[in-house]
Amino acid sequence: MACARPLISVYSEKGESSGKNVVMPAVFKAPIRPDVVNFVHTNMRKNSRQPYAVSELAGHQTSAESWGTGRAVARIPRVRGGGTHRSGQGAFGNMCRGGRMFAPTKTWRRWHRRINTTQKRYAICSALAASAIPALVMSKGHRIEEIPEVPLVVEDKVEGYKKTKEAVLLLKKLKAWNDIKKVYASQRMRAGKGKMRNRRRIQRRGPCIIYNQDAGVTKAFRNIPGITLQNVNKLNLLRLAPGGHVGRFCIWTESAFRKLDELYGTWRKPASLKMDYNLPMHKMTNTDLSRILKSEEIQKALRAPNKKINRRVLKKNPLKNLRIMLKLNPYAKTARRHAILKHDPAVRKQFELKGTKQPANETTVKHAHPPSTVSGQPSLQDF
Repeated sequence: MACARPLISVYSEKGESSGKNVVMPAVFKAPIRPDVVNFVHTNMRKNSRQPYAVSELAGHQTSAESWGTGRAVARIPRVRGGGTHRSGQGAFGNMCRGGRMFAPTKTWRRWHRRINTTQKRYAICSALAASAIPALVMSKGHRIEEIPEVPLVVEDKVEGYKKTKEAVLLLKKLKAWNDIKKVYASQRMRAGKGKMRNRRRIQRRGPCIIYNQDAGVTKAFRNIPGITLQNVNKLNLLRLAPGGHVGRFCIWTESAFRKLDELYGTWRKPASLKMDYNLPMHKMTNTDLSRILKSEEIQKALRAPNKKINRRVLKKNPLKNLRIMLKLNPYAKTARRHAILKHDPAVRKQFELKGTKQPANETTVKHAHPPSTVSGQPSLQDF
């Protein structure tokens, strides 16, 4: 990741390291927010729309009047006159042939969107940070397998190029020509109506060349398909994150790369070229959450784990569960035995076999079986 490489090598026009190193600007360590980038990109795209609308007279350039009720036809206005198929046909309505559309479009629609300046800068910071992560750049479709480093920084001599053949040679030396070959292979005819609207041919995006001063560099690179040129002082999100997706392959000149700390600042000092602007902070500086939780500092502050499990006791119905009923009312056992003695035919039979009378009530039970009574009631164990 970009955080692990504080120094970036500067490459010469021959594609070799020049021996100079540049400190990685802090903006490349900014938080990557695809949602912010997509939101800002969508609203910025809306600001280049041209108003369109149908004519105010469309569908109403005929003389028509409703026939009213009682004619067994719809009440829609109908074309006057005769001598032609058009007379008597429905007019004006959006359900009629030759009528106007429903809710005709107007040129005073709200076409453009205002975007907060800080939010736009946040999106650019996120796009720049993503351009320094090789995995995100490759996932965007760029062919960067053979380039020496990401982000790729070249000497300022490149800003003085004026010939396309010089630019092509530089890209081949830097092993970035594979990305241009991808663009050539992707050139094709557009599918759909855009062919009628001067948008016939489409192709993939190539590298984005970001420079500090234009001493001819734009003329050298502009004729190579897929190349986008940007001044570091006027970075555009629509070019840094085409389609609202982060991960554009960027080639920087040394002076443009060094200027990023002045433009966007660091977390220790604000930007010097933007008024009252600080880099956005990370929600988490270290996302290895398991390592943080297992660290000694966190473990010392935590209490010991509580392994006791408090299980919820199932509430049982005492009217159906005798054991629970006896917990609530110990006399229930005696009352139950008394009821069995009084009504059970099997118990009656046992009484008859023994030649004794069944106790008529509680009083007789007390006198009949004094040794085995529990609270004055007989026990079933006696029978």
